[in-house]
Amino acid sequence: MKILVLYYSTYGHIDKMARAAAEGAALVEGADVMLRRIPETLPKEVLEKTGASDAQASFFSDVAEVTLDELAAADAVIFGTPTRFGNMVGQMRQFLDSTGQLWSEGALVGKVGSVFTSSATQHGGQESTILTFHVTLLHHGMVIVGLPYAFGGQMRMDEITGGSPYGASTIAGGDGSRMPSDNELDAARYQGKHVAEIAAKLTA
Repeated sequence: MKILVLYYSTYGHIDKMARAAAEGAALVEGADVMLRRIPETLPKEVLEKTGASDAQASFFSDVAEVTLDELAAADAVIFGTPTRFGNMVGQMRQFLDSTGQLWSEGALVGKVGSVFTSSATQHGGQESTILTFHVTLLHHGMVIVGLPYAFGGQMRMDEITGGSPYGASTIAGGDGSRMPSDNELDAARYQGKHVAEIAAKLTA
């Protein structure tokens, strides 16, 4: 059973969530978990000016770019994307737009799809990003899996935290200085494990 955690990260917030999701998925017997990143589309000069180039070099060193064959071979795909104006980042949109051949072949029909995200602020569009992402997965015929309320951490009132029934999420802060909290990482692990458990049932 192949679980693909496929993501884009600018400064490392989604990278940390992706690794937590992969840890959770790996807890399920028979799960072969693979971390992959989508291609960067921003020019090198822009990445250098924003400091993203150095950041990505630090956390992408052990993560290869995904191929469409790897996407097609997965039994479940957990997608991670930062939020931009309440939607997925352009890099992720461009990658998904390149999967038309897989769509025409029905290559992802019946496979599990799940999404996690991050935003700068508490109400920065986390839920709308995940929900609009689901539209593409439904067009591919995927079985949507979120983060059930069985993960009680999303109902905490003692701290500001990401997480909703649609998927795990984290809050980066306006300057990006806030990294995922323990509770947010736990949410990503729970989601990864939950996805792998459902994929195991579907592939049995």
